[in-house]
Amino acid sequence: MENSKLTSTNLMELEDKYGAHNYHPLPVVLEKGEGVFVWDVNGKKYYDFLSSYSAVNQGHCHPKIIHTLMEQAQKLTLTSRAFYNSQLGRYEEFVTRYFGYDKVLPMNTGAEAVETAIKLCRKWSYEKKGLPDNSAQIVVCENNFHGRTTTIISFSVDPEASNHYGPFTPGFIVIPYNDADALEKVLVENKNVAGFLVEPIQGEAGAYVPADGYLKKCFDLCQKHQVLFIADEVQTGIARTGKLLACDYEEVKPDILILGKALSGGVYPVSAVLSRNDIMEVIKPGQHGSTFGGNPIAASVAISALEVVRDENLAENAMRLGKTFRAEMQSLCKESKIASFVRGKGLLNALVINDGGHKDLAWDICVSLLENGLLAKPTHSNIIRFAPPLVITEQQLYECIAIIKTTIREFE
Repeated sequence: MENSKLTSTNLMELEDKYGAHNYHPLPVVLEKGEGVFVWDVNGKKYYDFLSSYSAVNQGHCHPKIIHTLMEQAQKLTLTSRAFYNSQLGRYEEFVTRYFGYDKVLPMNTGAEAVETAIKLCRKWSYEKKGLPDNSAQIVVCENNFHGRTTTIISFSVDPEASNHYGPFTPGFIVIPYNDADALEKVLVENKNVAGFLVEPIQGEAGAYVPADGYLKKCFDLCQKHQVLFIADEVQTGIARTGKLLACDYEEVKPDILILGKALSGGVYPVSAVLSRNDIMEVIKPGQHGSTFGGNPIAASVAISALEVVRDENLAENAMRLGKTFRAEMQSLCKESKIASFVRGKGLLNALVINDGGHKDLAWDICVSLLENGLLAKPTHSNIIRFAPPLVITEQQLYECIAIIKTTIREFE
């Protein structure tokens, strides 16, 4: 069949028949995106309130980023790192100055960047901190989400992520999130800790925001015990939470910073690990790499994507409109039996649903939101994450708030 003749049902059936069933999408087939909007194959228009898990902070198909992508794609796409290319050095200078670091190690996906940070931390601990070989431990938090590789799921507490994927990679200590005392206890009792890997806000856990001061306490503890503070800002970084980085709320500068998703504005897989010279210098030629990491398209696109964030004041917009959104959702929760409470920072927010034992309620609400012209997705069965592109206007936000309120009231 020609693609133009395929219906939504046909296209969903194709995915179901020929694709692995590793996702459970909402029943909508998208064909076009622009700014805060997406359109399905039938031409119906929706507000996107997921932003590809915060990868399209700059909005769908931002013209500046797309222009850069097309221009570079017509000149040179890939050289591998066997040779220098004309874009990588420019990007490396730009991104390190943009975030205030000495060096960057470019990768492609968020999970690859987390793996890179883990390897970098371990290598540093042996060559700079002096830990005995194969003794390094990295502390992580419960309900984390750092990716899907075998190493990363080795320290997941979600059975859906880890069941029947073992044996697992050792070397991780899991502690409660938002509990600096638990971190201190581990650091005092275990002298082989190399790093502490943490999300400043746990995104997949439903925009779980820790208490004020938590990150700073953890950072200070790491400094005291010569342990690297590693921030996974793949989802929270690049203006999503109302500041360039979520760590900026507490003026914490991670020893290792992990970025991805919106680093390209969602048009290309680009991730990065940023750090100081004294940490990054432990990686020598041949000891880590990626064929596509730092390719000319990725490098040029990432510069444009970060320029858009800066030039369009997207962090400030997220800060301002995030306060409006949470205030409106709080008013909804006061009158609703279903909407329990809202949490988040900037335009990374989640509405916790009182499902009353109806475990599919959040899913059903999201299906109704879809029918009413807004796309969102549940996480952990009873939490709906709301994360629109950061280019959204105040008027558009209020239109979306009205859709959400109307939809929730349909279920009361």
